[in-house]
Amino acid sequence: MRLPTLPDEALLEHLQRAAFAYFRENLNPSIGLVADTSRPGSPVSIAVVGFALSAYPLAVRHGWLSRAEALDLSLAALRFFAASEQSTSPTASGYKGFYYHFLDFHTGARVWRSELSMIDSALLIAGMLAASAFFAGTDTAERELRDLVEGLYQRVDWCWAQGGEVTIRQGWKPECGFLHYGWEGYSEAIVLYALALGSPSQPIAADCYHAWTATYQWENLYDHDVLFAGPLFIHQFSHAWIDFRGIHDAFMREKRSDYFENSRRAAYIQREYARRNPHGFAGYTQDCWGLSACGGPSDEKSERTNECRRLFGYAARGVPYGPDDGSLSAPALLASLPFAGEIVLRALRHMLASYPEMCRGGRLASSFNPSLAGADGRAWVSVGHYGLDQGIVLLMIENHRDQGFWRLMRRSPYLRTGLRRAGFQGGWLDAWGRIDG
Repeated sequence: MRLPTLPDEALLEHLQRAAFAYFRENLNPSIGLVADTSRPGSPVSIAVVGFALSAYPLAVRHGWLSRAEALDLSLAALRFFAASEQSTSPTASGYKGFYYHFLDFHTGARVWRSELSMIDSALLIAGMLAASAFFAGTDTAERELRDLVEGLYQRVDWCWAQGGEVTIRQGWKPECGFLHYGWEGYSEAIVLYALALGSPSQPIAADCYHAWTATYQWENLYDHDVLFAGPLFIHQFSHAWIDFRGIHDAFMREKRSDYFENSRRAAYIQREYARRNPHGFAGYTQDCWGLSACGGPSDEKSERTNECRRLFGYAARGVPYGPDDGSLSAPALLASLPFAGEIVLRALRHMLASYPEMCRGGRLASSFNPSLAGADGRAWVSVGHYGLDQGIVLLMIENHRDQGFWRLMRRSPYLRTGLRRAGFQGGWLDAWGRIDG
């Protein structure tokens, strides 16, 4: 099958189904946890589990899973988290309703001395709310699922996560307490703040959200006025669950924009950066772009001799200030599809035709680097696949095709409440307000 020659819908269906298959292939079905990457020995990423819980309803919708199968997989994960140890023990799964970034694939215990991650916990909980919105039936199993989600969401102590500061902290470790930095500057954390504000049990105050937006950086880049964030994933992750079209918080009302439009501009800025190609990297053109958090070649394990540039390994590459080592992420490009489909599909086809090695087994690799081509002329390609890449591709293709996942998430009263408490108004949110009222 030559992917670049497929019609748009067939191409997107193929890539979406291949992305979903990641969650079946890298799953521990007994406890519902999914590995961070497809590499042997990979631990679980709690954010990837959030994407999996969000993916199962879409798989039912497309006929890739039966409703019963999706329900069983979702319940396995929810029952694990409900029963998992919540304590200050360094081998617990979580604390205060949050969870450690990485867990053991077989037991679900903390690994790698990883941090209790507020943002990754939020992505997990967003997935739980997606499952709750989808499994709305009256039978015993679906009622159990909703009860589990309710209990797991209510036990999250969002106020504790501020660590006595005005914004939410990024993480906590039992060995040293809160990390020395919080969620400041525009980031993927809108969904974190929306969930923290919408909590029915321990919500943060609206002042916390406003303190966060006060740290934003508004810039003009290549004649685009934009709320700055360099890597593409920042402009995508919260958008997987929240439809920001036509809804505005105080910051965006002042700028006469919205977060959806901001992400559209970010895609065009990336395209222009690659066209200008300030570092002269091979492959960069207006149809070959996508700088984001992704795997990449590293100095420690470089496969090229006499390489003088710095290679960053796994890093959040960004535009226009870097870092940049010539590595591009096709999943990040594709996840901008809802914002700028007219330039994304054209670039995707160019990249697939020019660098078919970046798509192994029909699934997009985390990254490729044309400027590190081997003797055979093929670009360097990252090893294995990442669950975050596959998850964002899956959800954003769905949102592009018919906004199906956005419509599902609008059903969550907690998400709607959180957005309103953050000051969002307009569009679909006001329409739901009339129903809620």
